[in-house]
Amino acid sequence: MTSSDFKRWLDNVLVAIVFLVFAGFVWFVFSVTGAFAGIPLGYKLWMRLWLPLFQPALGILMAGALLSGVWGWWEKRRQRSEKVD
Repeated sequence: MTSSDFKRWLDNVLVAIVFLVFAGFVWFVFSVTGAFAGIPLGYKLWMRLWLPLFQPALGILMAGALLSGVWGWWEKRRQRSEKVD
């Protein structure tokens, strides 16, 4: 696996996690609204999934974003040093 293949794979995983986090946020908003209105929309299930699913997804998303940013900075720096040589 080359570095560009790994970067592409990492980007695809991060996009999938972004959609998971966004879907979880939308679900949370609707479930909290429903809980206040007395309509069960899965708030208790969302709370049970917070620790094993959504919290690690947020951590992976943050770490992946940092890794992707450092990777891009390193690639630019390496390309500049190759042009100078």
